[in-house]
Amino acid sequence: MKFTLVGNGRMGREVAAVISRSGVHETAAVLDVDARITPDSFLGSDAIIDFTVRGAFLQNLDAMLASGVPVVAGTTGWDDVRAEVAARVKAAGGSLLYSANFSLGVNIFLRTVREAARLIAPFAQFDIAFSEQHHTAKADFPSGTAIAAAEHILAANSRKKSIVRQLSDGRPIQPDELQVAAIRLGGVFGKHTAFIDSEADEITISHTAKSRSGFASGAVETAAWLAVRHRTAPGFYTMDDFLNERLA
Repeated sequence: MKFTLVGNGRMGREVAAVISRSGVHETAAVLDVDARITPDSFLGSDAIIDFTVRGAFLQNLDAMLASGVPVVAGTTGWDDVRAEVAARVKAAGGSLLYSANFSLGVNIFLRTVREAARLIAPFAQFDIAFSEQHHTAKADFPSGTAIAAAEHILAANSRKKSIVRQLSDGRPIQPDELQVAAIRLGGVFGKHTAFIDSEADEITISHTAKSRSGFASGAVETAAWLAVRHRTAPGFYTMDDFLNERLA
């Protein structure tokens, strides 16, 4: 398959390297984040892989959808307009698969965290919190993966009602609040940890990324999947849709 890459940063370059090593896929074009993008920019492509920034992604979305080529979006930081993006995808009859993290290991980790949150829900003695660490150049915090994990926890554990991203002096965290902490440190690729605690037990579930190759490989694999799915069932997809089909 042929892929057009939007964004030539660290992740874009890693995706291009994975495609080059695959022996079965090709890079049709690499578009810089500042390039003038039109629907014709994607002619001959089977899928688009976007790793840019919020502003560029939202600005280029209409051109990507108008091209008729399905889009895999690894750009984060736009969760607040997800419903609007999904509506734009539907109106255009297009396909878009979004994930804050395309690593298969991370997505298995997220499912594990969700199940752990469900298992402790009936037992009030267990509390849960979440943290993430990334390199100092990462712009958004908490990370998109941490927010995804928090959403999984809230959905699985009715004792947690809301996410707290920063603590305020003089106000203790409430039992129904889920703390999600962010640390920016050196060149850390990404570490995410769920902490479960009681007076008698401590359970820690953690994932550490060793390189960016896992993210890039997952993005290429899901792009190939979306290119096929788009032909018969266009729509707005997530990594869960991809995994559910692969695990069925």
